[in-house]
Amino acid sequence: MARERPRISSADTEAWPSLPLNEWRDTYATLHMWTQVIGKIRLALSPKTNHWWHTTLYVTPRGLTTSPMAYGTRIFQIDFDFIDHLLRIETSDGNEASLTLAPGSVAEFYRDTMAALQSLGIAVNIWTTPVEVEDRTPFEQDRHHVAYDPEYAGRVWRVLLQTDRVFKDFRSRFIGKVSPVHFFWGAFDLAVTRFSGRRAPEHPGAPNVARFVQLEAYSHEVSSCGFWPGGGIVDMPVFYAYAYPEPAGFRDYPIQPSEAFYSKEMREFFLPYDAVRTAQSPDRMLLAFLQSSYEAAANLAKWDRAGLERAQAA
Repeated sequence: MARERPRISSADTEAWPSLPLNEWRDTYATLHMWTQVIGKIRLALSPKTNHWWHTTLYVTPRGLTTSPMAYGTRIFQIDFDFIDHLLRIETSDGNEASLTLAPGSVAEFYRDTMAALQSLGIAVNIWTTPVEVEDRTPFEQDRHHVAYDPEYAGRVWRVLLQTDRVFKDFRSRFIGKVSPVHFFWGAFDLAVTRFSGRRAPEHPGAPNVARFVQLEAYSHEVSSCGFWPGGGIVDMPVFYAYAYPEPAGFRDYPIQPSEAFYSKEMREFFLPYDAVRTAQSPDRMLLAFLQSSYEAAANLAKWDRAGLERAQAA
């Protein structure tokens, strides 16, 4: 059943908008669960790919997408549209369904999404317990996450849009194995990961994540970076960078820019989003962080940089 469509109270269209966590924390929590519902549909229907790359969502000019998925010989795609605030489902036989993104519970969103899929002749079963979060309330029982502020949903998408653009520039400089720039709905972060080509020691695991998930994700040595809206120890939006396994001296490596810092609790470098947003050149500052944190991992772990990197024009 469609819900009333929200009215947008602001025409804020900055490329790098303000995203204070306290202003949209409840919307963030709800939207996180909605992306998990859609992400689990992709997980259920997509052939397994290394490091769980078959589960992710991707940034689009309007929001986030599953990309095309197969259901028998039919193809369909699910998109979050953060301009018109719709969830769109389109199929290769020309049919479609949509839901309005508006304040409402995760239980309602799950019910309405599954009903929309059924109306298109698509039946899919998913494990409805959230992952990578402390609150493990199954989707069909979650009636406490109900907030949706369309302005802040639009703002976080615009941050992802610009981050995706800069990350793709950074990704292009590496000719070794490198992930797509993709959105992980488990932690609600946009990431890109470079690989040295060497196997990594078994990952020790992480809270609220099955160990087999981490073993597959970190089977090989990586230098990874991303954007995360924040929470907990780092209660602000940040860009992050880490290495697994972390080489000796990593935390003390001179990272650019000066606003970046290392968290001993998280074992990652962080660059506050606000530092990038307010910089004279956000692109230049973010690329400096990405490059210097990669160099920390690659130099200290003795990656074959000459064989893995694309020569840059002078």
